[in-house]
Amino acid sequence: MTKTNVSTEIKILLVDDDEDDFVLTRDTLSEIPDKKYILEWEPNYEKAREIISRSIHDVYLVDFQIGAFSGLDLIMEAQQHGITAPLILLTGKSDLEIDERALQVGASDYLVKGTFGLFDLERSIRYSLEHAKNLAEIRKLNTTLEKRVEQRTRDLAMALQELEQTNENLRKAEKEILKTLEKERELNALKSRFVTMASHEFRTPLSTILSSASLIAKYNNPGDEDNRFRHIGRIKSAVNNLTAILNDFLSISKLEEGKVECNPVPLNIEELTSEVTEEMQALVKEGQTIHYVHKGSAEIMLDKNLTRNILINLISNAIKYSKEGKSIEVRTDFQNANLEIEVEDHGIGIPESEQGHLFTRFFRAQNASNIQGTGLGLTIVKRYIDLMQGSIAFKSQENYGTVFSVKIPAPALSLHNTP
Repeated sequence: MTKTNVSTEIKILLVDDDEDDFVLTRDTLSEIPDKKYILEWEPNYEKAREIISRSIHDVYLVDFQIGAFSGLDLIMEAQQHGITAPLILLTGKSDLEIDERALQVGASDYLVKGTFGLFDLERSIRYSLEHAKNLAEIRKLNTTLEKRVEQRTRDLAMALQELEQTNENLRKAEKEILKTLEKERELNALKSRFVTMASHEFRTPLSTILSSASLIAKYNNPGDEDNRFRHIGRIKSAVNNLTAILNDFLSISKLEEGKVECNPVPLNIEELTSEVTEEMQALVKEGQTIHYVHKGSAEIMLDKNLTRNILINLISNAIKYSKEGKSIEVRTDFQNANLEIEVEDHGIGIPESEQGHLFTRFFRAQNASNIQGTGLGLTIVKRYIDLMQGSIAFKSQENYGTVFSVKIPAPALSLHNTP
């Protein structure tokens, strides 16, 4: 860029179409002591504009009128092209309007020809150079400041982003903690409810076991076999009731803790259901029968344990809530990669006003209050079916019976094994 050190030689370009003004200016500059000025002259506007664009001079003295052109336009163009060296306007007369316009377009100073001496010219050049130097420093500081502001803005934006991410992580952590606490509260409530329920439900079978065990001891004579067997049967039934209560609680506890997973394996649904219905024969009341029918393919992919528990729960409920002599129908049907299970009984049914609560934990319908149970069975069945991405529905009419319908997506084994 241009030299701005006034203690060395100073290159000046005079843009003026009057050669006499060039001679006069040259002579004036030569008389200034302790300064070395190199003055160059360009009378042509276009050539002057090209020379100024190269920024090879320290100071520019620009006449107000350069032929048909205005020196103000030349100064304005120089400013627009980023020339930082001072441009001093020279004019033939003192005019406030010209003075103001000169300052507006970026002139460093304003001198009236014929009125300034060598000291006025020296002072104008010196002040203009100093002013240009100060402006350059200010621009440099501004540039440095802008860079710092930009960097600080980027740093702040990054810090804000990190803070937002931290806040988001904290919100997620808080949500997880609250979720965990809620599950803990639910689990504690479940355990408390179970203790209350168990203390009530355990009392009857334990009393039965105690009384039957005491009575068995009295039947030692020949011919008392029937009485002994009857009380042994009562003890077995009571133990089965206790086992069912404990199994229900353990199942719901594992579900609440997320410890139950769905693991499909190849199985024969007809064989599995037949096996379960045969086991349930041991629990039927006098005169009750279980009829099972299967349709469609039997070889499928399904979680065996979950399916078995669903069947056991639904069939045991059908037995429990049906009277002696009633039949229970179990149907399985595999079509279009879906397994449908239906368990129908002709028992006490579910009151219509209470059907909306059927899958709620510990819910017992009013007409089932005298039948032993935990109120957890259907909740467990629903949770198992949800894990298998299936659905369960029912139709029931009080005193006529209930039909539970389960639908579970399950690919046929032949399709599953197809490469």
